[in-house]
Amino acid sequence: MSDTPAAPVNALVTGAEIARLAGVTRAAVSNWRRRYDDFPAPAGGGVNSPLFDLAEVQAWLDSQRKGQHVSAEVQLWQALRGAYGDEMVGALADVAQLLAHADAEVPAGLPDEAVRLARELAAQGSAAEVVDALAERFTDSVRRAGSDQVTSPRVVRAVRHCAGEVPADATLFDPACGIGTLLLAVGPERGPKRYGQESDARSASFAQSRVDLAGRGGVDIATGDSLRDDRWTDLKADLVICDPPVGDTDWGREELLLDSRWELGTPSRAEGELAWLQHAYAHTTPGGRVLMVMPASVAYRKAGRRIRAELVRRGILTQITALAPGTASSHALPVHLWHLRRPRTLGDTGGTVRMVDLTANDPDGLLEPGPGQAADVPLIDLLDDTVDLTPGRHVEESHRNYASEYENLRRELTEQVRLLAELLPALAAGEDPGLLDGPSVSVADLARAGLVEYGGAERPEPVSVSEHLDTDYLQGFLRSAVNTRRSTSASGTFRLDGKGARIPQMDIAQQRRFGAVFRALQEFEERARRVTELSREAAALARDGLGNGALTPRG
Repeated sequence: MSDTPAAPVNALVTGAEIARLAGVTRAAVSNWRRRYDDFPAPAGGGVNSPLFDLAEVQAWLDSQRKGQHVSAEVQLWQALRGAYGDEMVGALADVAQLLAHADAEVPAGLPDEAVRLARELAAQGSAAEVVDALAERFTDSVRRAGSDQVTSPRVVRAVRHCAGEVPADATLFDPACGIGTLLLAVGPERGPKRYGQESDARSASFAQSRVDLAGRGGVDIATGDSLRDDRWTDLKADLVICDPPVGDTDWGREELLLDSRWELGTPSRAEGELAWLQHAYAHTTPGGRVLMVMPASVAYRKAGRRIRAELVRRGILTQITALAPGTASSHALPVHLWHLRRPRTLGDTGGTVRMVDLTANDPDGLLEPGPGQAADVPLIDLLDDTVDLTPGRHVEESHRNYASEYENLRRELTEQVRLLAELLPALAAGEDPGLLDGPSVSVADLARAGLVEYGGAERPEPVSVSEHLDTDYLQGFLRSAVNTRRSTSASGTFRLDGKGARIPQMDIAQQRRFGAVFRALQEFEERARRVTELSREAAALARDGLGNGALTPRG
C-alpha cells in the first residue's frame, strides 16, 4: 500500500478549531449546530468527531458576524489537516523537512498553500518557532481526542518533577521517544546528551528535525523498534525516561526469549510493559535511574508477579507514584510512575520502597505528597504471594491505627450481637398448622381490587394502599415457604411480586400482629448479616495486626 497522502481537498476543521476561529467555547459551537438549520453539515469524520469544510464554516461565521481574523498559523494547520487527515505526524515531519532544507525538493504530500504559509511564517519568525507551534497544536489536538499518541502535558509535568535536578553533563535516553516530548522536556535545555529511539519513522524524523532547527546540539534520535532492533546497544545513561506502548502483546517475546536484557525474568506476552522496563534498566549506568510511565494494572497483574518480586528483592525499585486520575489523556484511570535505580555496588540498596498515592489529588494540583499520602514500606512487606505494588494499598495500611480500629469493631460487634438477641421474636406453637389451607386470597385478586400497588423495577414487591391490609403482613406471607415455591420459576429465579401467591384472610388487628413479627424477623436477618460482616472484618484485622506487630495479646 502506498504511503503517499491523499490528494489535497478543502481544509477540514473540528468543532474545537471552529471555537478557536470564532473566539468562543466548544459548547457554543455545539449550540450553534443545534440552533441554526443553516450551520454547515459535517464534511467528514465520525458521529462523535465530525469535521467541517473550512470555507463553508468561514462563510457561515461571516454571515452571522461571528468570524474573526484567521491567523496564518491556523490556516497552515487547517491546510495540513485537509491534506493529511488523521496522519498529522506525517504533516509535521514534512513541514519540518521543508523548513530544514530550503533547497531540497518539496515533500510530495504538502499542498502548495501549506508550503506558502510555512515559509511565510518562518520568514516572519524562525523555522524552529513554526515547528514548535505545530507540535504544540498537535499535542493539544491529541489530548482533546483522548489519544495516547503523544505523552500528555500532565505526565510530562509529573516526570519532570520526579526527575528533579538533572546535571548539565548527564546522559538521557528515551527508547520510545515519539516526537521527542519527554526527551526534550526533562533536564536543562542545554548541556545533557540526549538519545532517543522511535519505531515510527515520521515521528523520529520530526523529533530530529525539531531539535536541529532549534540548534540544540547533543540530541540524536534513531529509527527502529527498540525491543527488536536496539540501535543503542552500548549506551549507558544516567537517566532513562519512557512512556512505553501500552497493552502491546506483539512486542517480540518469541524472538527475544534468550535476550540478556531479561535479567529479572522473561516477561509474558501480556507483560510488554515489563519488557520495556527491563530494556530501560539495561541502559542505565551504575547509580543511573529509570522513570517509567506504567498502567496501574502492572502493579498487581498475576503474570508479572515474579519480575516485580525480583525488582523488590534486589533493591532496584525505589518508588512508585500513583498519579491522579485524568493525568493521562486517553483515559481517566490513574497511571503510575515507577522509579528504578541501578546499584553502584552490591550493598548499595535501600531497605524500603517509597509508595506515594496522589490519586485523591487534582491532576493539575500538587505533586508533592501531603500528610497520609506516602509511606516507606519495608521490602519484606512487599514480598507476599501477590507482590501487589499498588501505592494506595500500602499507604493506607501504613497509616492505619490497628488498636483503635480493632477496639471500635469489637465494641460495635458486641452491641450488634446484643441487639440481635433482642430482635428475635418470642413465638408459641400455632393452633392451625394449615393456615394457608384455610380461607385465603391471591395477590392478583388484591391487585385487581386496587388494594395493592407495585413500585416498578426499583421496588417490585407489592405494598398495601388500603387501611384493611397491612404491608408487613402481606410481604411476610409472600416470603413463606409455600409462596416461595409458587413464586420461583423453573430456572430458580424468585419473584417477590408473584401474583399467584396467596395470603390468609384475617381481620386487620390480626394482620398487624403477624406483620409486627414479620417486620422483626426482617430486621433480625439484616442485623445478622451485619454481625457476619463485622465478624469477618474483626478477625481479619486481628490477624493482620498480630502478624505485623500492630496488635499484641493483653495481660
